[in-house]
Amino acid sequence: MRIYRRRGEVVLAACDRELLGQEFEDGDMQLRVSKSFYYESYVSEQTFLNSMKIATIANLTGERVIEIAIKAGYIDADSVIRIAGIPHAQMVIMQ
Repeated sequence: MRIYRRRGEVVLAACDRELLGQEFEDGDMQLRVSKSFYYESYVSEQTFLNSMKIATIANLTGERVIEIAIKAGYIDADSVIRIAGIPHAQMVIMQ
C-alpha cells in the first residue's frame, strides 16, 4: 500500500502482494501493478481500512484488497472490472 497527498487529495494505492511488478492485458485494457506506484509498505487489513477512511481517491487491485473494500462498503461489487481476470476498482469521493 502507498498513500500520496496531492492538492488536497489523499490518494491510496493498494494491491495484493503477489501482483506487485506484474502487467496484465485484456483486449484494449492494460493494468501495470508497478512497485513504484503501489508499494511503500506491506500493511495489515486494519491499517488498510484505516487508510481507506481518509482516502479521497483509491486505486485498488487484487482479489483480497477488493474483497475487503467491498465488505467495508467502500467499493460497490458492480463497479469492479477485471483485466485478464484480475479485479480492479477505483474510488473517488466528491466534496
